[in-house]
Amino acid sequence: MSPVRTIEHFFIPLADGTRLAARLWLPEDAEARPVPAILEYIPYRKRDGTRGRDEPMHGWFAANGYGAIRVDMRGSGESDGLLEDEYLQRELDDACEVIAWLAAQPWCTGAVGMMGKSWGGFNCLQVAALRPPALKAVITVCSTDDRYADDIHFMGGTLLNDNLWWGSIMLAYQARPADPALVGEAWRAQWQNRLDHLPFFPALWLAHQRRDAYWRHGSICEDFSAVQCPVFAVGGWGDAYTNAIPRLLEGLEVPRLGLIGPWAHIYPQDGVPGPAIGFLQEATRWWDHWLKGQDSGIMAEPMMRAFIEEWTPPGHRDPVPGRFVGEMRWPSPEIVSKVLHLAPGVLASGPGPAVEIAFSSLAWTGVAAGEWMGTGVTGEEPADQRHDDAFSCSFDSAVLQERLDLLGAAEIEVEIASDKALAQLCARLCDVAPDGSSRRIAYAVLNLTHRDSHAEPEALVPGRFYPIRLKLNDCGYALAPGHRLRLALSTAYWPLIWPAPEPVTLTLRCPGRLSLPVRKAGTDEPPVVFEPALSAARTPMTKVAEGRMARTTSLDLLSDVATYVTEGEGGLFGEGVLRFDEIDTTLSHSLRRELTIRGDDPLSARYHLTESYEMGREGWQIRIEVKTAMQATATDFILEGELKALANGEVAAERCWHEKIARDHL
Repeated sequence: MSPVRTIEHFFIPLADGTRLAARLWLPEDAEARPVPAILEYIPYRKRDGTRGRDEPMHGWFAANGYGAIRVDMRGSGESDGLLEDEYLQRELDDACEVIAWLAAQPWCTGAVGMMGKSWGGFNCLQVAALRPPALKAVITVCSTDDRYADDIHFMGGTLLNDNLWWGSIMLAYQARPADPALVGEAWRAQWQNRLDHLPFFPALWLAHQRRDAYWRHGSICEDFSAVQCPVFAVGGWGDAYTNAIPRLLEGLEVPRLGLIGPWAHIYPQDGVPGPAIGFLQEATRWWDHWLKGQDSGIMAEPMMRAFIEEWTPPGHRDPVPGRFVGEMRWPSPEIVSKVLHLAPGVLASGPGPAVEIAFSSLAWTGVAAGEWMGTGVTGEEPADQRHDDAFSCSFDSAVLQERLDLLGAAEIEVEIASDKALAQLCARLCDVAPDGSSRRIAYAVLNLTHRDSHAEPEALVPGRFYPIRLKLNDCGYALAPGHRLRLALSTAYWPLIWPAPEPVTLTLRCPGRLSLPVRKAGTDEPPVVFEPALSAARTPMTKVAEGRMARTTSLDLLSDVATYVTEGEGGLFGEGVLRFDEIDTTLSHSLRRELTIRGDDPLSARYHLTESYEMGREGWQIRIEVKTAMQATATDFILEGELKALANGEVAAERCWHEKIARDHL
């Protein structure tokens, strides 16, 4: 491995005069022996926000013969300008300029790769679709090809409650100032400008409730052929973006690989829940092949490598039991559809007589859902599904006599009628153990007004039956002999999604169909094996104070009000108050959210978030305070927000927002 030098901070100039702040890791002899560049381009502050994960990852790439660069997008970190929204054309055009700049540097061979997780995984696909000449390959981690179907705002045409959570976090993130140690006295004026122009992010996104041009922009599934460079798509079953990986493998025509582990929204070398793998070695093999022209052997391996999870009781599990398997191409001929039929209470091998089943769920059904997006912390996984099964319409298979491996997406086909014009359907696939405990394998939600189109929803005609096809989230899971498979249907899924405006009764016409993606290969096939997780040295950090993470749900038996609370103190996920020793910067991020709803009244739903972000050092102390709230009438969503920014205890800015946004078939 090569000796590495790090350039802590410099600016990349753009054509319009804007400067983007960057941090660079280089082999010591890169000017004499040029190397390819690997770009990660995100708005989360290379100085302190992602320093903990950047150092070991980008340092690794540099030690293995690459120039690794972390660039803060326009309007973030120490970069100039304003960040006005996600994935704007300007963001992508800036990235193309950065790629051209990198290719022209004396230390660069002219070949550039782009990688990122989450926001950075999104935009490396979006930039690839613009075809900058120097971009030769990308690695996209925990991202999506479809901004409407599989992002943190909407799911199945329903509103994810994480839209407000993430929008609130973005308010705090974007209210952080540039570090005066890097930009000098200019930091204060730049900070004031950002605070004055800070958008109310959750309202921006809620204003687009259909799959309109806003969401189609940046969704590369609109035209997979626009991407002409190789793509390595990576994710985990504990994350929320995993559905995109099979779609990318099927839709793209370029050389491509997929990797799905048990992990949450985390790079696989740090993979939680484990097992973590030597992902940086895999990434280096990918870069060696596409940026250096070396035959690393990676393209001769399976197109899809995926982890098949096995049973443990519901709740936190780390590591996850199971194994990695490989499919040489995707869709795989080794995966066949097994059909079960819905009859009253039963998943049967053959269709039964025609019968109708009516069901209605209390508005707080879904309290065992866990988090929409896992981050690897205890308590975020789905709990025992018996909490929600009791308020759902359930269908159980016979006891399994042999192991059943699933890899891919299950799908249900049913005929459903509603007694209201607006209604939701939630479907959960569960593994039921002999003791009755129920683990969620996969799920999906659907706003039934979006049954035919997310772009042009249509109200239901009460009493009319409609054919519904609902594809569940992809999964990799092994059901053991002695267990049963359960399909549970409900009319609500709180607190994951915002409820329809009225209580609803759905009527299901049997027999319906459940199609399962069954993997034919046996457990005696050669295993897919990865090297142990390695990285470069981590940045020096000190834990200044312990954090705390709490997650509770309660039901008032007199009022029938359910309350769901999560609280991270000292760290957003309870990781504690941390100081980056090299730059003498301490960070603390706390957030509490509370969601309440009464079982018989969807319009009683209330959502409150309180957040604080502190950063700084002696003589420079920044505090950001954010409060947001949401409720709805039958016709409108009502969002409120407050933000206060303080420097050394003095108020620098205060912002308030109040938005009323009409409900559109939602």
